[in-house]
Amino acid sequence: MGYFDLQVNGYGGVDFNQDDLSADDLHRACEHLRADGVDGVLVTIVSEHLDRMCARLRRVVDLRQRDPLVSEVVAGLHIEGPFLSGIDGYRGAHPADAVHPADLAQAQRLVEAAGGLAKIVTLAPELDAGQRVIRWLVGQGIVVSAGHCNPSGEELDAALDAGLSMFTHLGNGCPMLLPRHENIVHRVLSRADRLWIGFIADGVHVEIEALRHYLQWAGIEHSFVVTDAIAPAGLGPGRYRISRWDIQIGEELAARSPDGTHLLGSACTMKRSETNLTDHVGLSAIDAHRLLCVNPRRAIGLA
Repeated sequence: MGYFDLQVNGYGGVDFNQDDLSADDLHRACEHLRADGVDGVLVTIVSEHLDRMCARLRRVVDLRQRDPLVSEVVAGLHIEGPFLSGIDGYRGAHPADAVHPADLAQAQRLVEAAGGLAKIVTLAPELDAGQRVIRWLVGQGIVVSAGHCNPSGEELDAALDAGLSMFTHLGNGCPMLLPRHENIVHRVLSRADRLWIGFIADGVHVEIEALRHYLQWAGIEHSFVVTDAIAPAGLGPGRYRISRWDIQIGEELAARSPDGTHLLGSACTMKRSETNLTDHVGLSAIDAHRLLCVNPRRAIGLA
């Protein structure tokens, strides 16, 4: 059983969020993923203005239907946004002019554009009044994940009761400085028995010691690892231009803004993540395999 990555924005020089994504580009990215040991991914479409998000979703669906390799590698779609916090820090790299509170009609448009391939929708629970969008998505068989958010404990519990079942890349999508004890990381970890919790294991998005403790607290059985890979993933360090961003990739394979002030995704591979988990976090090969291969499939009902 090979790697299975629930959050891939691009790979091998190909940006899955580009408006002119071509059949050749997507095929080449899937070849690169396969060569790096990845059996399957969820192509992740991130916050933009709704028409552009819908067009990008439809484009991936169309290209997938035409190409047997892409159909094998792209197991579905992860829609990350646009229903995310607009507060700096929690918003992360999502464009400020694209994020906004949850809207049922817009959620329905996004899911329709995904053509039956939407597997995960990441949203901010505190921005879904009455949990209307969460309940509707769960009713469609879609996993709803909290991310780029700061719900109170009560808001998080209400979302869980409505069917929320996952948290997207814990320790990221939040400010560098948080209250010491009462914060989104602790709120989520204290509810780990009700959530699948995702982590980026490049050693930068969550430092190794913190990742070790978070995994101990959440438990291997409730956790999984994603790369949150962007187009330079698999290409190594360097400077790249992706969508709205100029990006610097360092030796640790995290993607940063040119001034180094914030992260813009990762260029880490699943293989590098496995090395970090076994050699630095100290996990057994069996536990690393569960985080990278088994649990991601289980989290979306494929195992």
